[in-house]
Amino acid sequence: MPLTAGSKIPFQADSFLHALFETVAAGEHHGVRMATNEIFIEAPPEQVFDLLSDPRSYGEWVVGAHSIRAADSDWPAAGSGFDHRVGVGPLALNDRTSVISSRRPVTIALLARASPLPPARVELRLRQEREGTRLTMIEAPAHRLLSLMLGPAGHCMLWLRNVESLRRLKLLAEGRAPRPAGTLPERDGRGDG
Repeated sequence: MPLTAGSKIPFQADSFLHALFETVAAGEHHGVRMATNEIFIEAPPEQVFDLLSDPRSYGEWVVGAHSIRAADSDWPAAGSGFDHRVGVGPLALNDRTSVISSRRPVTIALLARASPLPPARVELRLRQEREGTRLTMIEAPAHRLLSLMLGPAGHCMLWLRNVESLRRLKLLAEGRAPRPAGTLPERDGRGDG
């Protein structure tokens, strides 16, 4: 089924399994477990970072994100953010994601919120590999104690979700899925990002 602008990227079991074998299992950083995933994208780091610099794209590739409602015009500058909707049906929530730091085209670190859940720190690292990009995604609760409480099963769930997220990101970055069109309204303030 061809993808058209505005359509969600469908889940595909065969692609999911292929991506699963391309990813790295949950790792540790300073003694704290975290979900670490990796994927090769057939596009240069600058092109992948351009996609990550478009807040509208996060609603297409992040599993669980339904829509991006508004964004700061200087995204992905440190402190900038976007408002999003996450969840399913009556469990859908409005919240925000903000940039902790970014360095084009190497890395972007985010603080993702989906209240009442604790915030998560997500780091996307890009490095040139052949004519493409090796992208590493590291996600864990923003607070060390919560990361420990999440335990191996929780980090495994994050890891599995991020396998699918990176598969979707790969399709967008390689031009095999349409990028979102249109403009976003400006956010109503920076919050505590």
